[in-house]
Amino acid sequence: MNIVWIVVMLVGTVLVIIKSQEILIPTMISAGEKSVKLCISLIAVYAIWLGLLKILDDTGFSKKLAKLLSPIINFLFGKNIDQYTKQQIAINLSSNILGLGNAATPSAINAMKGLDDKTGKINNPMIMLMIVNCLSFQLIPTTIMGLRASSGSQNVASIIWPTICTSIITGVITIFITKLIFKIRKRKNDK
Repeated sequence: MNIVWIVVMLVGTVLVIIKSQEILIPTMISAGEKSVKLCISLIAVYAIWLGLLKILDDTGFSKKLAKLLSPIINFLFGKNIDQYTKQQIAINLSSNILGLGNAATPSAINAMKGLDDKTGKINNPMIMLMIVNCLSFQLIPTTIMGLRASSGSQNVASIIWPTICTSIITGVITIFITKLIFKIRKRKNDK
């Protein structure tokens, strides 16, 4: 795969040099400036939310959140989960619900370690955690709103309702299909 990217970059660079050398350097500088501005705006969004998540964890709110989300966690991941893993799953779910994307990664890694049954094989709760994270169920898409704000959008919040609708629809369908596959696989293994 690295060869493909190297070829694409070389061919692209040669074509730009041959066709329009005068815009090459200004375009590269402009793209670099835009990338840095985007990174700084995203750092600000993540710093706020990661700080808030750390405060919530330090104050014991994660335990309360785990208790509140316990029915959902039990439904999705099973009841044989220790309290720390439930807390990490609760933080991960709430981070995804708030649209924090990458900020949910540390709690997902900790939850995945807690769900590991040390057999060396992926189990159903681990699969479900990956699916829920890929699904990225969001009620408040803060990262996208931050990107829109940094790009100068006039109505940053206009994506909230479409995001909620698509999150609910895809969430229900995906979880239903995953649970169905788990049941089919269990029946097949029981035979």
